[in-house]
Amino acid sequence: MFGARLTGWRHIANAMWGPPDDPQIYGALDVDAAAPLAFIERARAAGHHVTATHLVGRALAHALVEVPDLNVRIRGMRAYPRSSVDVFFITAVSGGHDLSGVKVEAVDTHSVYDVAVELGRRARRMKSGDDREFARSKQVMDRLPRRVLRAALRATSFVTSTLQLDVAPLALHRNPFGSAMVTSVGMFGLPQGFAPLAWMYDVPLLVLVGEITERAVVVDHQVVVRSVLPITATIDHRYVDGWHVSRLMRAFKAYLAAPDQFEPELARKGT
Repeated sequence: MFGARLTGWRHIANAMWGPPDDPQIYGALDVDAAAPLAFIERARAAGHHVTATHLVGRALAHALVEVPDLNVRIRGMRAYPRSSVDVFFITAVSGGHDLSGVKVEAVDTHSVYDVAVELGRRARRMKSGDDREFARSKQVMDRLPRRVLRAALRATSFVTSTLQLDVAPLALHRNPFGSAMVTSVGMFGLPQGFAPLAWMYDVPLLVLVGEITERAVVVDHQVVVRSVLPITATIDHRYVDGWHVSRLMRAFKAYLAAPDQFEPELARKGT
């Protein structure tokens, strides 16, 4: 039997794309924002500039501790455990016209207040141009033509991620993107979105935080208005299946449902 010849759009589509080979899967979660908002309000009243993104980063670190199968690096047919739970926070620089990020190490062993201080300090240095390592790395990358840049990215990814070495001339460090990544579009007034996982990130998932908005939800068979924190995740299917995702989500939601239970007693900043 001869197959029918593709025509029209199917013919065009078949010419544009090959068979799918991308392991990315996507998930979305709406979190009741009452507990996170109450926690943020108390933290800010005590002088701590905590945001929903900081809480999500801590929740993600907690979840990775609970599901250590995801806190690994895949090399060939083997998974190698990471030595710590590090979270890479993507941040806007150059007045919002560019992106960079900060890797906060051992997020599971630090309070959300510590994470907020560390992330804020390093993000301010990048935005003001005082971060010499970031400035040197950006200057080198900006000068490279596209083809050379692509080769440089693959080379540096191999050295920093596969060989776990630093690249001093480019101010790049081993395992640069940590165990997982967090970014936010809520600060830009965007309700929701999905972020792509690039091959060079070498992480199992990237979590995106949307804008907290009021929505109609069903509670005890009644439609009520609640503040909702929309969260999406892009996940590398090579690392996880449904069992891992369900356990990860359970731990992630548990933290955001009651941040107070996972954080030290709140003290006024500077005391």
